[in-house]
Amino acid sequence: MQGVGFRPFVYNLAERLKLAGQILNNKLGVTIEIEGDEKVCMKFLDLLKNEAPPLARIADISAVKVEVKNERKFVILESDSTGDDVALISPDNDLCGNCLAELLDLDDRRYRYPFINCTDCGPRYTIINGTPYDRPFTSMKDFTMCGDCRAEYEDPKNRRFHAQPNACPVCGPSLILMNGEGEKEESPDPVKEVMRHISEGKIVAIKGLGGYHLACDATNETAVNLLRERKFRKAKPFAIMSKDVASIREFAEVNEQEERLLTSREKPIVLLQKKRNTFIAGSIAPGLNEYGVFLPYTPVHHLMFAETSSPAAIVMTSGNISDEPIVFEEEALMERLGGIADYYLSNNRPIVWRCDDSVVKIFGDKTMIARRSRGWVPSPVFIEKKSPPLLACGGDLKSVFSLARGNTVFPGPHIGDLENAEAFNSFQRSISHFKKIFGIEPELVAVDSHPGYFSSNYGRSLGLPIIEIQHHHAHIASVMLENKLNGEVIGLAMDGAGFGPDSTVWGGEALLCSMKEYKRKFHLPLLKLPGGDIAAKEPWRTAVALLYSEFGDRLYDKHPSFVNSIGESKVKNMIAMIKNGINTPLSSSAGRLFDAISSILMICHHNRYEGEAPILLQAIADSTITGSYSFETGKTGEISFPGMLAEILKIRHEPARASALFHNTIATAMAECCISARKESGVADVCLGGGTFQNSLLLARLYERLELEGFNVYLPRQLPVNDGGLSLGQVAIALAGT
Repeated sequence: MQGVGFRPFVYNLAERLKLAGQILNNKLGVTIEIEGDEKVCMKFLDLLKNEAPPLARIADISAVKVEVKNERKFVILESDSTGDDVALISPDNDLCGNCLAELLDLDDRRYRYPFINCTDCGPRYTIINGTPYDRPFTSMKDFTMCGDCRAEYEDPKNRRFHAQPNACPVCGPSLILMNGEGEKEESPDPVKEVMRHISEGKIVAIKGLGGYHLACDATNETAVNLLRERKFRKAKPFAIMSKDVASIREFAEVNEQEERLLTSREKPIVLLQKKRNTFIAGSIAPGLNEYGVFLPYTPVHHLMFAETSSPAAIVMTSGNISDEPIVFEEEALMERLGGIADYYLSNNRPIVWRCDDSVVKIFGDKTMIARRSRGWVPSPVFIEKKSPPLLACGGDLKSVFSLARGNTVFPGPHIGDLENAEAFNSFQRSISHFKKIFGIEPELVAVDSHPGYFSSNYGRSLGLPIIEIQHHHAHIASVMLENKLNGEVIGLAMDGAGFGPDSTVWGGEALLCSMKEYKRKFHLPLLKLPGGDIAAKEPWRTAVALLYSEFGDRLYDKHPSFVNSIGESKVKNMIAMIKNGINTPLSSSAGRLFDAISSILMICHHNRYEGEAPILLQAIADSTITGSYSFETGKTGEISFPGMLAEILKIRHEPARASALFHNTIATAMAECCISARKESGVADVCLGGGTFQNSLLLARLYERLELEGFNVYLPRQLPVNDGGLSLGQVAIALAGT
């Protein structure tokens, strides 16, 4: 991995062992030649693996004997950018302990310098224009190092040897403070000024590693609501940053594994259980029982929390208008964030390409990635079968593409919903950027089989050979590839929507599949979606369809409070659409079923952000309740739940109980589908894929039941279980057919 201090580490190791030779940085990674006593050379190889720098990730070591040259010293050669090998680039990294100590040391020449870094930390991916990873190929190319920095950079024994972003207050980038109109404001210490504004209830846009954050005091209800109003983000939760783990424990539960994630070098946003009656503003995560929390990872963040005026927690949400990609270019700052922030803390070090914060959570003893971006991108996923140059376009929601060549797959950064014009533009530009930095020109394209996906139509427009891949097959193949599973597996694919080969909307599927093919064995009941795609934003529509399918016109008497809440005329319009078959596609989607139950329980009629109704349905559930409703699997494989809706309506005034029983029922039904599939096929490996498995309660119930029944249960490890993992599955299926 380039940019992790591997060359100075190797140089000093060779010096220590008195070995001669050389090291060369190239597109493959590094090539090392050592010469000396055979036993010492073997010791070198052992220490190479066991003492590598903290950011290094050794994928493979290949060693061969070469002719002795009788060299007398070890040297570092100039980087070689030629050749066809794929370069491995380091992700952006948090500030290391040594740099943090210097940052806060009054006697250090980098005291309070907001761009302090070394070979063990700092920006990487977001400043790289090309490979190999050398300063002329980064956005630091226009900052000429002063004598002191140059001396550090050229000293192999120095912590900043070949640290490409190396700089100091004399020669490096600097902060820029601007008011709400974008006019520069002079300040001897912009960070102190920003913290004063935040403590006074102002909103500040702060430039980070991969783009801008919008920040305000997370304990100030007025400030948080003002940010929601300006950002057009009515209810989706905000991420919050706090000084340290001890501070986080004041408002959230943190176990040992969660602490390791919070303090890891990736510094992701970690989903944590809320504590009751905390000082955090209620509008941070309305209706939810989790906060998304992360720790400082840049020098500016650490300086912010070093101020005595700093709040205990600060909102640090993506700098964008709702659903748009994060802002990272200066020319777009005022155009896209103008009117949102009262002040802007920028700098003159360009960000080459955007990279949002990653989001993770702990499930049992496993780490689950919900959004894979900063800290992970552009790390590869290594595969066993060699790939031709291949582009996999992923899906339209939580869009992530992948580029592959040889034994490496490079999943791209999280982009968002491609229905948004800015996001689709970012999707295309991100692919171009990846093609440039990795030197991969696709010869084959894999796309989702949906005829209307923006991502798929982009892939189809390239004029290259196309492989069309079913959405849910890709979900399962992604899990198979990560876990190195060959042969057949039982795949449970549960999400909001995916185009089915029968032209219905799939999303609650039990599949028997290999990389090459799949068979649909069972699926959730087919529901009508009045209005088509709009039903995903208005759960009450699917609720009407579900109630009408069960009770017909008696639904008015069965659930009058629901009808009154929606409006009788609107309910009648939906029923007319259903009766006449007007724009009411059929769907087995788990997401839409959860939507409907959430609306029927009067929890959420409108999704103000993707998945809000199911998220709130889970949040309200009483996880201590056991038991479930009855279900049946018919000869066609369609699961039915006779009497479930009537039972739910009986206890609708106990939504916590009704929600828990519903979750238990879906988990039990899907587990029984796996048992039936195993009886028929003998397959005992179960792969779980799809965004519905972000539901912790459903996942816990299902996982526990499957393990009790003796199944081997697999989840993604390196990519999200949601659509962020689709492109990896597309790569897997495409390769299976080559």
